[in-house]
Amino acid sequence: MPAPTPTDYFAFYGLPESFRPDEAALKRLYYAKSRETHPDFHATSSPENQAEMLRQATLNTYAYRTLADADQRMAYLLRHHGLLVEGQSEKLPPDFLMDVMDLNEQLMELELDPTPAAVAPVAAEAQALADGLDAGIEPVLAGYEQLPADHRSAALHQVLTYYLKKRYLLRIQRQVATFAARS
Repeated sequence: MPAPTPTDYFAFYGLPESFRPDEAALKRLYYAKSRETHPDFHATSSPENQAEMLRQATLNTYAYRTLADADQRMAYLLRHHGLLVEGQSEKLPPDFLMDVMDLNEQLMELELDPTPAAVAPVAAEAQALADGLDAGIEPVLAGYEQLPADHRSAALHQVLTYYLKKRYLLRIQRQVATFAARS
């Protein structure tokens, strides 16, 4: 089933836009909307109302799945603000690209020697880089909801940079995991 037309998922639930929404409230709102819109409860209503309830139920499912998952929620917020566009390339800081290049070179070396002793330091370096990224962005994610509107754009750009860096590192971590499984 295709995703419903773009909607402000936070407004749909009456929640403030946040990278760290109240998960219990989100779940309660999801279940309440599920009860309101479930097609079985509208089986005797007009075909138009049935179609609308089905659309609302589908929207509820997509909105909840998106907002309940931290990575999907981050990508959603970045797309919602026009910052994450498919096919658009963003410039990442040269120091990060150098770190990634170093990790990629180490991955090429693992092709020749995929032993646990060779994989462990690469995995540790990639994890340390990821942990540093996570620690650096956490205050921005946690404080976003309280920011004045005129400061949110800068925060969103920081989150975009983090998101793109994290995607690079996830690919590297997956490759390291593949080598670890082989060894």
